[in-house]
Amino acid sequence: MARIIYHLGTCTTCQAILKTIPNLKKFSLREIKSDPITAQELDAMKKLAGSYEALFSRVALKYRSLGLKDKQLTEKDYRRYILQEYTFLKRPVMVIDDRIHIGNAPKVRAAMAAEGKALK
Repeated sequence: MARIIYHLGTCTTCQAILKTIPNLKKFSLREIKSDPITAQELDAMKKLAGSYEALFSRVALKYRSLGLKDKQLTEKDYRRYILQEYTFLKRPVMVIDDRIHIGNAPKVRAAMAAEGKALK
């Protein structure tokens, strides 16, 4: 049974979200800066999310500094940028078996907390 949360240890939003998840010890926590995601892991996340774009963070500082906001990015581009630079992964990402929750929107936070609560 896969239960993993990909997060950034220096991100205060990620830290705050992790504190709200019941049964957090039942998850593997993966700090993506010190232990980057692999191509296989990203491809598995994409399969659950439906696209690499869904996993891509447009609020990353490098998004603007690299001029990406002015470019038409393809799925291949999203994948490449996420693998090259950890900050492009929208976070946190919670994977439980065949379910995925991405980001920090209020609905996503609530879903993450509910997933944690449902674990026995």
